[in-house]
Amino acid sequence: MPRFTISRLSLTALALAAGIVAMSAPGLAQGTDPAQIIRDRRDGLKTMGAHMEAMAAIAQARGDTRPAVERIDAIIAFFANFADRFPANTQAGETRALPVVFTDRAGFTTALTNLNGPLANLRSVAASGDSAGFGPALQTVGGTCGACHRAYRGR
Repeated sequence: MPRFTISRLSLTALALAAGIVAMSAPGLAQGTDPAQIIRDRRDGLKTMGAHMEAMAAIAQARGDTRPAVERIDAIIAFFANFADRFPANTQAGETRALPVVFTDRAGFTTALTNLNGPLANLRSVAASGDSAGFGPALQTVGGTCGACHRAYRGR
């Protein structure tokens, strides 16, 4: 009888895939409670901020950029359906989302779409191991995030 073994790498890949699926299905993960949707959204954004901080440390140290690909993939997955994380019933509560998020969905969606190119470039730079190009690519992503924050997030 053949014996199957699961490597630690396979388990890590499976766990990462499960996390990406969970993050990319906000309706399934969040339910319909507005307060929970807002908490889940804020927790996800805090995680994205932690990814950005970790990558800033890599850029500053001019370290190996290849491990950042996993973080970038998580960011890409999180923002793939980010507009769906703002259903109409989450306008009030502990959120810094400005009303314009709900009144100008087309603009909000465009701002989110603007993140795709810089993230794809950052991923490519990270995967190539280009430590000199990683910082500028990360700054471009940060600038795109900032533009969305200025328009759609309160202080």
